[in-house]
Amino acid sequence: MFAWLIMPAVLFSIGVYGMLTRRNAVGILISAELAINAAAMNFVIFNRFITPVKVDGQIMSLFIIATAAAEVLIGIAIFVMLFKFRKTTDVTRMNQMKN
Repeated sequence: MFAWLIMPAVLFSIGVYGMLTRRNAVGILISAELAINAAAMNFVIFNRFITPVKVDGQIMSLFIIATAAAEVLIGIAIFVMLFKFRKTTDVTRMNQMKN
């Protein structure tokens, strides 16, 4: 079971590293998606080895994927509006409320 948990741990670590080091807003959203999908993989893996006859982990991962899709949609809409006004997607330059 622990061999299966290596891949989600690596994906989550890559996602967190990407969120902390990226300056581009789209790159940060992609890294967040990577970390969220690693958590969804953990639900499926733990469900497979703890209660294999139930599908609770798969259902939970579907809810996570649907929520993540909505999060990305809202995040992209916010970043498109910010790009429209600021002409950049660099998140370090978005620390003010006014132009």
